[in-house]
Amino acid sequence: MTYKLSPRRVNLFIECERCFWLHINEGVKRPSGPFPSLPGGMDDIIKNHFDKFREKGRQPPELRESEVDATPINDTELLEDAREWRNQPKYHNKDNDVLLRGGVDDLLRTRDNSIIVLDYKTRGYPPKDEVPDYYARQVNLYNLILRKNGFTTADHGLLLYYYPDQVQETGEVLFKNELKQVPVDIEAAQQLLRDAADTLKSPIPDHNPDCDFCDWNTTDH
Repeated sequence: MTYKLSPRRVNLFIECERCFWLHINEGVKRPSGPFPSLPGGMDDIIKNHFDKFREKGRQPPELRESEVDATPINDTELLEDAREWRNQPKYHNKDNDVLLRGGVDDLLRTRDNSIIVLDYKTRGYPPKDEVPDYYARQVNLYNLILRKNGFTTADHGLLLYYYPDQVQETGEVLFKNELKQVPVDIEAAQQLLRDAADTLKSPIPDHNPDCDFCDWNTTDH
């Protein structure tokens, strides 16, 4: 059996190994409420914004102001595939029977021809100084996929945060943005996949006392 994983599913593994095991092995998913539409809508707008500068071969102001020495990648075929998680590139680790896939927001190209993974984040407030672990894992896993497909990636990824600042008299909402650099740790990503695969191949984990969903789901095995 090949275990199909994504950065979101790997984060579930970190949150609760039992919920992760049930999700992958039994198809028992956590209950979910309505998904907020604002982040998805913002992602589409920001992608279109970056694509306009991509066509011109220029940096968007968010990159210029942060002095990032890279431009939106001009390989649109690679970008389209990388944005769509059902397409390539994927990483199939046959030793662990793990197929890792996931869609990126954007890719940048540096002067030395390396690729930087760029992820957009829409927040209701300014980001904290420290990057959350689940965002760092996401960047690591995206870089692992690209490197295993023969691409050279930089030693860091980028998170571009957008958050509301003020409402003008005209009713327009103004957003600020902030760029965060995230070190890439490929070995950490590989170890995470090994640990996740070992859990899936083992008997179901015990209930997690810190997980509210474990209390809700009383499935016995």
